[in-house]
Amino acid sequence: MKLSYEIKTGVLVLTGIILFIIGFSYLKSNDVFIKDRVFYAVYEDVEGVSKGTPVTISGFNVGSVQDIKFFNNSSKLLLKFRVENDFNFSNQSTAQIYETGLIGGKALAVIPKYGNEIAKSGDTLNSSIAPGLTELVNDKLSPLQEKIESMVVSADSVLISLNSVLNTQAKDQIQSTITNFSSTVTDLKNSAGTLDEMISMNKNKINNIITNVNKSSNELSDLSNSFSDLTVIIENLSESSNSIENIVNEISSGNGSLGNLIYDDNLIKSLNAASSNINLLIEDLRLNPKRYVHFSLFGKKNKDYIKEK
Repeated sequence: MKLSYEIKTGVLVLTGIILFIIGFSYLKSNDVFIKDRVFYAVYEDVEGVSKGTPVTISGFNVGSVQDIKFFNNSSKLLLKFRVENDFNFSNQSTAQIYETGLIGGKALAVIPKYGNEIAKSGDTLNSSIAPGLTELVNDKLSPLQEKIESMVVSADSVLISLNSVLNTQAKDQIQSTITNFSSTVTDLKNSAGTLDEMISMNKNKINNIITNVNKSSNELSDLSNSFSDLTVIIENLSESSNSIENIVNEISSGNGSLGNLIYDDNLIKSLNAASSNINLLIEDLRLNPKRYVHFSLFGKKNKDYIKEK
């Protein structure tokens, strides 16, 4: 069966219209062949979100923004977006605008909540805006900027005070002090050079002095050893002194022969009597030696002792 030219033309035009609608919907990020739901969210500021901005759940692209318009003749903005039917979440979920990167622009993320009534097409979700990198940096830099400004103000105050203290006379005095210090350093350098020269010239003498000092140290060490021997002698003398003291105490108490000799009169009398007898014996020996010493070839009878008058 052959189609007429008019029918072919109508079919071609209808096909073109369908393709145009599909292409236009695709350019608007509306997939004609995917079933989806439409949701709304109200914002004070959409942060640069526009039509076609992707909608994500946990970072996965599930839809796009379809329209943005003012809400009830106010400054608030009503954002219309679509989400595929494959993802279910409650009507208490949040539609949050966030930054996709430093230069990636903005996107809309659905932060799902579960356990409540499932969201239906046409529901209005809660809205929020995640702080961007710029806002975070500003939040961190603002206190730092205030501190830097206060430091600069303090530094200016210090410099002003320093300038008021360092008048012309004070500056001249400081300059003079620096000059004197430089001259002092030069003198110290010259003195160090002179000292090095003196040490070089008297090196042998210094060595001799050190040798003598070492010798004296050794002699002092020997003397110290002698002192240690002297200490032993002193200890021995101390012990002897204690012994003598004990002997004197014994004598003083009258104990022993020497104590009896000193304190006992009978011993003295006995000694005197013995001394007298010894004197008489010696006197008789002197007057009559033959009575005590004699020689006899044939023997002789000893004579009896006759007491002299």
